[in-house]
Amino acid sequence: MQLPSVEGPYPFDADCECTTPKSCRSGCGRGWSVRLKADGLSSNDGELSVIVEYSIHTHILYYNCSRFSTGFLFFYHYPTIFYSTKGAYIMSKFKKSIFTGAATAIITPFKNGAIDYESFGKIIEAQIAGGIDGIVVAGTTGEAATLTHEEHCECIKYVVEKVEGRVPVIAGTGSNDTAYGIELSKYACEVGADALLLVTPYYNKATPKGLIKNFLETAEATDKPIILYNVPSRTGCNISLPVYRELAKHERIVAVKEASGNISAIAELIAECGDYYDVYSGNDDQIVPIMSLGGKGVISVLSNILPKETHDICELCLNGNYPAAAKTQLDYLKLINALFCEVNPVPVKTAMAELGMCDIEMRLPLCEMEDANKQKLVDAMKAHGIL
Repeated sequence: MQLPSVEGPYPFDADCECTTPKSCRSGCGRGWSVRLKADGLSSNDGELSVIVEYSIHTHILYYNCSRFSTGFLFFYHYPTIFYSTKGAYIMSKFKKSIFTGAATAIITPFKNGAIDYESFGKIIEAQIAGGIDGIVVAGTTGEAATLTHEEHCECIKYVVEKVEGRVPVIAGTGSNDTAYGIELSKYACEVGADALLLVTPYYNKATPKGLIKNFLETAEATDKPIILYNVPSRTGCNISLPVYRELAKHERIVAVKEASGNISAIAELIAECGDYYDVYSGNDDQIVPIMSLGGKGVISVLSNILPKETHDICELCLNGNYPAAAKTQLDYLKLINALFCEVNPVPVKTAMAELGMCDIEMRLPLCEMEDANKQKLVDAMKAHGIL
């Protein structure tokens, strides 16, 4: 059965005079309330039956509704599906989206071995002018692996201050050392990042139990929403569906950047956990397939050079115009492939340098592109009138 859903938090049904006192096992007193959109429900509907499908954490809601002739006084785990003779209604998730659309996994420009903040500022302004929906700083594309601790912190602070709240800033703070990742995450929260991007532990990897403990300890130590980042081709560590199910129970773990490339696994994730996570494509060649399954957007490399066009692909999907979105993505497919013909971010940084946005400077072990691959990239850019 397809159930209509309503995003929370909302007051109770506007047609109902009932109050909605809340009770919480953890005693947090957050005072969430959820609207039951039960069009046409009345006492004539008879007894209201309740089925608890899945409880994602300890918070419970308490209702005493006099609208029903029999009345009811129950505790309901969240989310709950309400059935009546006129239909079924679900109280939807209350986890808020960090963004919908396209967020740029932004490069970190270097000059003479140091971060080039002058170029960085121009890149950020160009992104916002291009209509981008969010900026991810110090991620894979930002060469976080070769930033010193001081540089990593400076980058996050700089981007937060430069953006000034115009779009969400998501800080890459994941590490293969949980304690260090928590330190970075706390700093990002302190300086005003809107959310955290946490990659799975790399090299030393982790068991499923270790993954769960890693992410939950970070979530408990911080106060900003978290995007899980699954990119097993780089980390050698995959987030399995049982791990996703368990992490969905935490209120601040709200989204996933899925760069596994496994459409079948992503479909299973959305089918089972789509009410508890926003799923973003981590691959530019899979924006439309993932959004057609219910994804909310992309964390993109392509948008470094084409912020408006990447945003537009997502906007078409969000508006249900998948044929037009697919056509646009396919039109850019050769360019997308060229941006990944060598390890990211080498090609995209080369493309940005060709556009005059930064120097071609990377930190070893990354280095300049092979001539043949660079020509392929330049040709693709020229074909789209970018150069």
